[in-house]
Parts: sequence; structure tokens; C-alpha cells
Amino acid sequence: MCGTCFTDAAKPWVRGAASRHVAVSLFLFVLQSVGISLSGVMAPGALTAVTVSHGSRAARSGAVVALGHGVVEFPLMVALYYGFGALLEVPAARAAIGAAGGLVLLWMGVGMIRGREQSGDWENPSAQSPLLAGIVLTAANPYFFIWWVTVGATLLMRSVAFGLAGFVLFGVLHWLCDLGWLSFLSALAFKGSQFFGHAFQRGVFLVSGVFLLLMGGRFLYDAASAIWL
Repeated sequence: MCGTCFTDAAKPWVRGAASRHVAVSLFLFVLQSVGISLSGVMAPGALTAVTVSHGSRAARSGAVVALGHGVVEFPLMVALYYGFGALLEVPAARAAIGAAGGLVLLWMGVGMIRGREQSGDWENPSAQSPLLAGIVLTAANPYFFIWWVTVGATLLMRSVAFGLAGFVLFGVLHWLCDLGWLSFLSALAFKGSQFFGHAFQRGVFLVSGVFLLLMGGRFLYDAASAIWL
């Protein structure tokens, strides 16, 4: 009887210890997710270049680019949750995404360079719209998918240990990292444009356009290497 009483008395303590353990584990996972997500978000890429270019005209364009990025990223998270990642590990699929992405980047880069003298009136719709640019550049970036089927998938699996709420929390936190960084870049570019004037804007368009051309060439080279080498 006394043993039963002791067990009953210990149950609240055990439950409390388990809750504290889950809370600590979740906190550490959040720190890990934010740190790794930021390292990926802050890496220079085509999305960075386009955000800076749009930011030189509108301070809040980074948030719109991030929204376009999320249009592709959130469905991809759900797809990975249900096992879609295996398809993206096929070399032919990666090569196809890389080839398409390379062509898109070349197209956008040329349009950005040619339109730099017309106050940013670029020649293609995806360059003119930060939302569309975020969607196109995300969907056309093979390294975005590679990150998600490797690093991102690992974090996603760990988030599932905390249930559906953990999965949702991870997805939201990761996108907030995108939102914060891209918003910071666009605001910084806008301040620079205001201070240095139109010459700064033209310079941003030129540098960003050249960067997109280089990235496009790299995507095409990697796609060709995956097929023929």
C-alpha cells in the first residue's frame, strides 16, 4: 500500500521532469534550426542579387521576395514530409532543374543589365515583380532543392519528433529567417540608393545582372557535368 502511495506521489514529479526535458529539447532544436537556416539564407545567391536590385527601388521588396520564396518552399516542406525527397535525389531530376534554372538566370541577368539605364524598367516580368522573382528563382535553383533533401530534410525529421506542432514551428521559423534577411538586404540597398542616387541603382543592377549570368553559367555547367561526366 505504501509502495503504491509512493508511486502515485511520484507521478506528478515524473511528468514535470518529462515536460522540462521536452521543453529543453525543443528550445535546443529551435536554436539549431535558426542557426542552420540563417547560414543557408545568408549565403550569396541569385535570390540575394535580385533582392538587392529590387531593394534599391523599394525598401520593403525583400519581404515580397521572401513571400514568393515561401510559395515554393512551404509546399516543398509538406512534400518532403510525405517522402517526395527521393525524387529530387535522382541525378536526372537535379540536372533538369539545374538546366532550366541556368537558362532562367541568364534571361533575367541579361534583362537586368539591358534595363539598368531605364530606371529599372527591366525587360522580363519576373524581374519586374519581386513576388514572381522570388517564385521563379527559388523553383529554378537546384541547390535550393539539394539543401532541402539533405540538411533541410534532417531538420524536418527532427521537428517531427515534437509532433505536427514541431513541424509547423520549424517551417515558420525557417521562413522567418528568409524574411528577416531579405528584408534587411532590401532596406540596406534602398538606403544606399537614396544616399548615392541613380548611379548607385544602375551599379546595383549591373553587378546583380552579372552575378545572375555567372550563377546561370554555373547551373548549366553543373547540369551538363551531371549528364555527361
